[in-house]
Amino acid sequence: MRLRPFRSSDLRTLYEIDQACFAAGIAYSWEELARFIHRRDSHTWVAEEAGEITGFLVAHRERHRLLHIVTIDVRKAWRRRGVGSLLMGAAEQWAWDHGLRMIGLETAQDNLVAHKFYGARGYRKVDEIERYYGDGTTAWVLVKQLSDN
Repeated sequence: MRLRPFRSSDLRTLYEIDQACFAAGIAYSWEELARFIHRRDSHTWVAEEAGEITGFLVAHRERHRLLHIVTIDVRKAWRRRGVGSLLMGAAEQWAWDHGLRMIGLETAQDNLVAHKFYGARGYRKVDEIERYYGDGTTAWVLVKQLSDN
């Protein structure tokens, strides 16, 4: 498994993965995903194995020394095989290397697998946003403090 930067030719595959990972109302439209990836302070890591994209992570550097995880998507066949951890590790290391103080993200209130995954990585719930997703689902706001930055 290796990580590499996003290439323009990846967009269709990343969109298809996002559509498969999330329900309507939560998955991004083509335009939204492209906009997040191409934002000035965004970074996209792509995980691949033997030429197959297995997952990706899009993050955006915000003001106040915060890295916001926009989305992390892993193909179903590759879940629980370390892809998500590899992607999150890369984003967290990037944030650390760039002197950021905190990483934040939103996840659906009912996504218990995600809660466990992020909790094990040191993320803590700090807020809830009702009707955050297009389908009306509430989001939990999770934050990880990066010490010594």
